[in-house]
Amino acid sequence: METHKYKSLDCITVADISALGIPIEVADLIHGKLAGIIRDCGAGTPQTWQMICKQVLSPELPFSFHQMMYYGCYKEFGPDPVAWIPDSGSANLTNVGQLLEKRGKEFLGSKYKDPISSFLDFQEFSVSNPEVYWKTILEDMNISFSVPPECILREDPTHPGGHWLPGAHTNPAKNCLCLNGKRNPDDIALIWQDEGADKVPVKKMTFRELRSAVWLVAYAIETLGLEKGSAIAIDMPMDVNSVVIYLAIVLAGYLVVSIADSFAPSEISSRLKISKAKAIFTQDLIIRGDKSLPLYSRVVDAQSPTAIVIPTIGSSFSMKVRDCDISWHSFLERVNGSKEVEFVAVERPVEAFTNILFSSGTTGEPKAIPWTIFTPFKAAADGWCHMDIHKGDVVAWPTNLGWMMGPWLVYASLLNGASMALYNGSPLGSGFAKFVQDAKVTMLGVIPSIVRTWKSTNSTASYDWSAIRCFASTGEASSVDEYLWLMGRAQYKPVIEYCGGTEIGGGFITGSLLQRQSLAAFSTPAMGCSLFILGEDGLPIPPDVPGIGELALGPLIFGASSTLLNADHYDIYFKKMPVWNGKVLRRHGDVFERTARGYYRAHGRADDTMNLGGIKVSSVEIERICNAVDTNILETAAIGVPPPNGGPERLMIAVVFKNSDESPNDLKNLAASFNSALQKKLNPLFKVSNVIPLPSLPRTASNKVMRRILRQQFSQRERNPKL
Repeated sequence: METHKYKSLDCITVADISALGIPIEVADLIHGKLAGIIRDCGAGTPQTWQMICKQVLSPELPFSFHQMMYYGCYKEFGPDPVAWIPDSGSANLTNVGQLLEKRGKEFLGSKYKDPISSFLDFQEFSVSNPEVYWKTILEDMNISFSVPPECILREDPTHPGGHWLPGAHTNPAKNCLCLNGKRNPDDIALIWQDEGADKVPVKKMTFRELRSAVWLVAYAIETLGLEKGSAIAIDMPMDVNSVVIYLAIVLAGYLVVSIADSFAPSEISSRLKISKAKAIFTQDLIIRGDKSLPLYSRVVDAQSPTAIVIPTIGSSFSMKVRDCDISWHSFLERVNGSKEVEFVAVERPVEAFTNILFSSGTTGEPKAIPWTIFTPFKAAADGWCHMDIHKGDVVAWPTNLGWMMGPWLVYASLLNGASMALYNGSPLGSGFAKFVQDAKVTMLGVIPSIVRTWKSTNSTASYDWSAIRCFASTGEASSVDEYLWLMGRAQYKPVIEYCGGTEIGGGFITGSLLQRQSLAAFSTPAMGCSLFILGEDGLPIPPDVPGIGELALGPLIFGASSTLLNADHYDIYFKKMPVWNGKVLRRHGDVFERTARGYYRAHGRADDTMNLGGIKVSSVEIERICNAVDTNILETAAIGVPPPNGGPERLMIAVVFKNSDESPNDLKNLAASFNSALQKKLNPLFKVSNVIPLPSLPRTASNKVMRRILRQQFSQRERNPKL
C-alpha cells in the first residue's frame, strides 16, 4: 500500500482537499462530514472507510480524493485493508443468506450463528458433505434430470476426481430454457446493443423468443445429417446469434467446439483438427467501429469443414462462399416452418461431452479440455453462490465463447433465471459504459486490462452505474488502485475476485458477498473446493497458517475435468503430487499467498505458462515465433513479469544473438517485429513490453531453460531499473 504518500484522515485539512481541484466550499462541507465520521468511528477502521464510502465519496469527485480517503484511512492498518463490508440486512437476502437462514442449523448444528459469521463454516461443510451440499444447490437451481443420479458422488481409488452424479441423464441447454419458478415466458433472457447504436434503446429478447430461436436452429442443425455427439465449432463474436447457436448445438445433443474469434488460421485449424469438428458456425466479418475484420476468410484458410456463415449485423451479405458452405439465410430456410414447434432435447449421460475448450499447455499445443454435461452446473453454482446471481439480475461480462467465461456467462445467467447482457463491439469505450447504464446491469464482470483502459480514458464518466450490485474479476492479477477506482464508479460495490480454470469449469478461489473484501485479494475457496499451499518440502503447509507456495487442490471438485483429448490427464494434474488424507492432490500451477488476515493473493504461474491479458499461453508458443523473426537470433525466452505495483503480467523477451556484433542496435524495432509476428500468427492482443539481450540463457544440467531465474531477474529490474 502507498500509505506513506498520504496523511492520516485526522490530519487532512480543507486546503488539502481543495488542492485536488475540489471547490473550496465543497471541500469545507466534505471536511465537516469527515470530522463527524472520525468522531463516531475513529480515524482508521474498516467502519470509518465504510461510512466514507456512503457519506462522502461519489464518482464525480476526483479519483485522487478517493485515494486520499482510502490510504489515509488505512495508513496504520497494515496489510489487507478492508474495501467492502457486508451488512446483515443485504447478506440475509443473498442466495446463500436465505439458504442459511432457512437451513443453517440443519447443516451446521450449534456452530450456526448467522449467514455472515457462519459463511466459512458453510464453505467447509460444502467440502465435507458434498452429497448434501450439491443436492441442495441443484434443487435450488431447479436442475432437472430425465434420469436422476444414483447419488451425488461415488469415490473411486482409480479415479482421483471421483464419479459425480453417476447414472444421471440431462441436458444443460434444456435446463436454461425450461419455464419454472426461475423464469417465465415473458422474462427477459437477453439484452444487447450494437456498437454505435447507443442513441437507440437496448434490444431485448424474452425467454419465449429465445426458446423459439434455439428450437429453429436446432432443427436446422439436424438437416446437416451429423451423428449425435458430433463436434460442431463456433468461431464468432459473442452476440445473440452465437448464444442461440451454442444453446441449439447442446440442446440437439451435439458437442460445441469453442474457438476465439481473434485466432489466426493456423490456430483455428489446430483446434478443428484436435476436436474433429464436422461443421463450423462463423461470420463473414467482424465490425469494430469503422473497421471490418475478416473472419470467414480465416476459417477458409484454416481449411475448415462445412461452414454456416452468418452476415455481420449491419452488413449486406454479398461474399461468395465455398461450394460446401451454407449462408445463414439458406440454413434457416431449411426448417422455417418449425419455429414454434418445441425441439425435444436430447438428454445424455452426465459423463458425455458438451463443450471442448482449449487452454495452452507448456508444449506449445493447446490442451483440449472437454466439459461434460454437468460442468455447466458448476459454473452456474459459482454464480449462484459467489456473485449471488438470481432472477431479476442483469449479468454482463465482456468475453467470447472461445474462452471459458463465454459458456460460463451463458450458464451462470440463464440457469439462475437472470438476463444476459451482450455488447456487440469493443468494451473499452464510452459506448459500452452507456450500455451498462441503459441495460441496468447488476453484475458486471471484468478483466483488469479493461478496467485500466476505462480509468486512463475516463470513458465511464457521466454514466450511472448505480444498478450494479457487485463486480467480478478474473483472467489476470488485478491492481489495488485500478479496482479502488472501479468500485467508486458504482458507489463502492464490492469486487468479487474469481480464479479458476477451463479444466475446473469455474473457480476454485474467489470472494463472497457475505465476507469482507480486500482489493486484489480472494477471501474464500470456492464452494466445494479445498485449497492447499505447498511448502518447500512439497507438502501442504498447515491450514490457516500464512505462507506462500504453489497451490494444490483437493481432487474432488464438482464439474472439473477428468480427461483431455490430446494429453494424459493424470500426468498433467496428478502425477507426482502429494497425497493428503489418503487422496492425491490436484495440480493447478499458480503460486498463491495466504495472508495473516486470511486472504489469498495470486503470484503468477509456477510453471512456464504465462497469463497475458487474461489469455494463458505457453512460453514455447511465443518463443517459436520470436526465434524466426531475425536470422541473427540464436534463441529467445519468453517471460511473463508482474509489474511492481500489481496488475497483469507483462511480456518480456530475452534474446541471445548469434553474433552480438551484429545484433540490432534498436531493440524497439525488434520488439515491433516480435509484436507484428505474434499478433499475426498467435493472437492480436499480445504485446511485448521489453526486449532484453543476454549473452546466454540460464539452463539446468539437463539443458532446460530456467525461466524462473529470468523471471526473478526481470522482476528485480522492474522494481529497480538501475540494476
